[in-house]
Amino acid sequence: MVLLPITIALILLMRIDNMLTALRTQQKLQDQPQQKYSSYIDDLTNNLLPNKRDVIKDIINEQFILPVDINKNESNEHERIKRCISFKFGLSETIEVEDRDIMKDARTSFLPQDTTVIPRECLDRLSSVKADSSLINDMITQLLRRRSRRTSVDKMSTDKSKTIFAESSSHGGKIKLNNYETVNEQNPLSEEDAQLFGSTSALQTFWNEEGTKETIRIAQAKTMKKYMDIHIDPCTDFYKYACGNWERLHPIPRDKAGFDTFEMLRENLDVVLRELLESKDTTEAVSAQNKIVNIPHNNYEHGIETHADIIKSGSSVSVAEGDLNKKLDATKSFDQLEKQLKEKSARIRRHIIEHRDALGFVLRRYKRQQATANKRNLLVTLLSLSNLSSEESSFTEYIDTNDAQLKAKYLYQSCINTNLLQKRGTKPLLNLIDSLGGWPVLDPNWNAQNFDWLNLTAQLRRYNNDILIVEWVGPDIKNSDENVIQFDQTSLGLPTREYYLQDMNSRYLRAYQLFMSEIMQKLGASRDRAIKTASEVVEFETQLASITAPAEQRLNVTKLYNRMTLKHLHQVVPEINWLRYLSILQNRNIHDSEEVVIYALDYMNDLVRLLRATEPKTVSNYLLWRFVRHRINNVDDRFEDTKQKFYHSLFGREESPQRWKVCIAQVNTNMGMALGSMFVRKYFDENSKRDTLKMTHELQQAFREILKNTDWLDSSTKHLAELKVNAMSLKIGYPDFILNPTELNEKYTGIRIHPDKYFENTLHVLLHTAKTEQNKIQESVNKTAWQTAPAIVNAYYSRNKNQIMFPAGILQPPFYHRHFPRSLNFGGIGVVIGHELTHGFDDKGRLFDRNGSIHKWWTDASIKGFDERARCIISQYSNYTVGEVGISLNGESTQGENIADNGGLRQAFHAYKAWLKNNPQAAADENLPGINMTGEQLFFLNFGQVWCGAMRPEAVRNKLNTAIHSPGRFRVIGTLSNSKDFAREFKCPEGSPMNPVHKCSVW
Repeated sequence: MVLLPITIALILLMRIDNMLTALRTQQKLQDQPQQKYSSYIDDLTNNLLPNKRDVIKDIINEQFILPVDINKNESNEHERIKRCISFKFGLSETIEVEDRDIMKDARTSFLPQDTTVIPRECLDRLSSVKADSSLINDMITQLLRRRSRRTSVDKMSTDKSKTIFAESSSHGGKIKLNNYETVNEQNPLSEEDAQLFGSTSALQTFWNEEGTKETIRIAQAKTMKKYMDIHIDPCTDFYKYACGNWERLHPIPRDKAGFDTFEMLRENLDVVLRELLESKDTTEAVSAQNKIVNIPHNNYEHGIETHADIIKSGSSVSVAEGDLNKKLDATKSFDQLEKQLKEKSARIRRHIIEHRDALGFVLRRYKRQQATANKRNLLVTLLSLSNLSSEESSFTEYIDTNDAQLKAKYLYQSCINTNLLQKRGTKPLLNLIDSLGGWPVLDPNWNAQNFDWLNLTAQLRRYNNDILIVEWVGPDIKNSDENVIQFDQTSLGLPTREYYLQDMNSRYLRAYQLFMSEIMQKLGASRDRAIKTASEVVEFETQLASITAPAEQRLNVTKLYNRMTLKHLHQVVPEINWLRYLSILQNRNIHDSEEVVIYALDYMNDLVRLLRATEPKTVSNYLLWRFVRHRINNVDDRFEDTKQKFYHSLFGREESPQRWKVCIAQVNTNMGMALGSMFVRKYFDENSKRDTLKMTHELQQAFREILKNTDWLDSSTKHLAELKVNAMSLKIGYPDFILNPTELNEKYTGIRIHPDKYFENTLHVLLHTAKTEQNKIQESVNKTAWQTAPAIVNAYYSRNKNQIMFPAGILQPPFYHRHFPRSLNFGGIGVVIGHELTHGFDDKGRLFDRNGSIHKWWTDASIKGFDERARCIISQYSNYTVGEVGISLNGESTQGENIADNGGLRQAFHAYKAWLKNNPQAAADENLPGINMTGEQLFFLNFGQVWCGAMRPEAVRNKLNTAIHSPGRFRVIGTLSNSKDFAREFKCPEGSPMNPVHKCSVW
């Protein structure tokens, strides 16, 4: 009895999946003797469920292999079975095809019989098929839950759905909000603070509805008030005034190096993305685009036919669309059936995958019996679908689905399945290492004579890893319409060269060497061999770091730029066979007359000398270490303790992040458009896209006004700068193609994803990513393409495309909410818009014209004026010191971001004032309940609170050594102390810390 529900579910799956393609099989069976057919049925029923032989025989007779020459009595019997079969499986009047959802839960094949009117003639036939009532009740609950979710999603464009995190409703004049913020147990809040804290939460704008305008504003006011330290004079330290309570309210989570507003929003967004990836709901793209697929097999030489060849059916039984009161319609044409089943095929496949253990148990038991070729082929196919572990079956390697959203879910599923990862261990990684020629530290018999460093470097580049030589295909900075091969100096295993070369960082280098040694040991190296090898590798990488140019020498990209033919490059660096390197990466004929761009000629020559002086074994150990270091993230968790110890030394992180967070990041990084499609369809509010576009135009106008009043720019440069502002491409929310299933699926056509093979999935993604980039060499530059996933909390400016991008993930509080006063929106997302716009005119952006190409379009006088003002910014920020670690900011390397911060704030405030001037009646609505501030003051308060945050000392040191952004505290203090508008609105005395006499300003 235990196997009966599983068997019937299996048969139903076979029935639906086979209807489309059984014509060929049926023809074969028609030619078989009746005796062979009978033997087939006997074998099936006797070995699968001998106690239910008659029932199963009837089902199989009707559904799969009924010969055309059965007598009339048998035909009548089968007509009766056809009328009754839907009741046997619960496919009756109470079933809606969309709610049966057999891809999600095997129990949806069984519904309570007492809710269905069963014809009397069917009672005797069904008397032997009973269902577990508790199972059915549970199934009904799940079914209704899913149907409710689907209904809300379908109506999303017209009906406002509630937020998951912040459901607000009016209760006696108070706001009832779920709290998702963490309180430090060792430093509890006062009763008054706890009451305030518990009544608010982080609002999220990408839900269609979280409350009324009034409730949203009350909640936001409470959030802003609790972060403030009103005992601090805003004219002395505005950051402490705006964010003084942040650290008390938001202690840094143990799995993070720091926690700020951006990180909080990412955490909230990750929870949403997790819900999407773990949801079993069928996406619109699945139903619209999925086809019944051909499953690729490894055993063609053994005569095993493909899925499409094995399973074909000419049955006329079809499933009708409709609600719960519609029944099966067995009279629909085959064409209609085919159309319906194409839309349902994804559910069938997903059901098989999700329930492969149960189905596999039955099928493996059945497969051992002798049978006809048709039976064997049928079961081989179903077994290969139901049991996808390579240790159990070699019949299929990958699910050949073209559905991008399904691939994203499979990638997440394979990443989150720790039990299977544990079972597979490091075997996939070790196999990969062997395929790359072996790792000397693991192989005492490694032969140096077979080692070719250039070949291994190119092979690793195919996996999207740049080691020793950085290579990519992208727009030429001097001709942004042309893609060109480009080369640069290597990246390093630690964040910057200073970690290797400065004595103050020696403890980090020791931690890195210990990390390396322990990883090698866990992969099988002896302790002594691992320690010795790690020491040699670190010594080599230290020498490698010494030949790389420091960041401050690489600020002027035009001085680094060298374009030449491959023939010329070979003459300059003859020890590197550039043609051979590229031929490994790109599947095309490459001629030495082809032009490339190289930014590090001195480095390449120094590299050759270093390699010549280093033992091949050490070079191989280094190359594979850099590769293996990242690939250990794609196997089981045996390396977690070692990784955590290293990252604690480097960043201060106290524990590893939860597995699901790692997997979310993996999917969003590698299949971000597919995941973004799910997110946008279900949660994104289109109002935010329209509002942000309007604000962007207002910010552009503000910048034009600033340009007009800038006295250090001459008229010709002003004119060209205005043309550049006008030509900026604006990308807000998401690219349109992600809502087109065909176009979305096309983007990921080359990626194969297996629900159980995370390691291989990662390799396929890496290979696909690298191949896609290399193929750009044969394409013109697509300047309209998006360069970032939608579900990202960030914003971007592309110099060579003159393009601004605001992904959907950042269009949420505190940056934006449609119910916020405009002061908050301009102080939030408005400043971000202005920041990105100003990047087009910072120290690097100003070099690129309106088309995204570098050339000298500024006059010498304008360049001199810019440089003078930029030096003021550099000096100002270089004088800031982070007291916790005693390190000063690098004003030189952060100047571009500091210029953008200052310019963005000024533009946003001017745009806000222009809006107030054009909408005088709205001024009275520019306040928040409980906060006694003008709209202008709220603008600056929201800007300040965007940068609230805290970091561990180790993370601060790393950030100061590597980052091009100033810490959040100085992004507030530095920017506002240069703002005359801020000093005026907060009435700061001249000469006070936040209103110095001498101010710096570029834009």
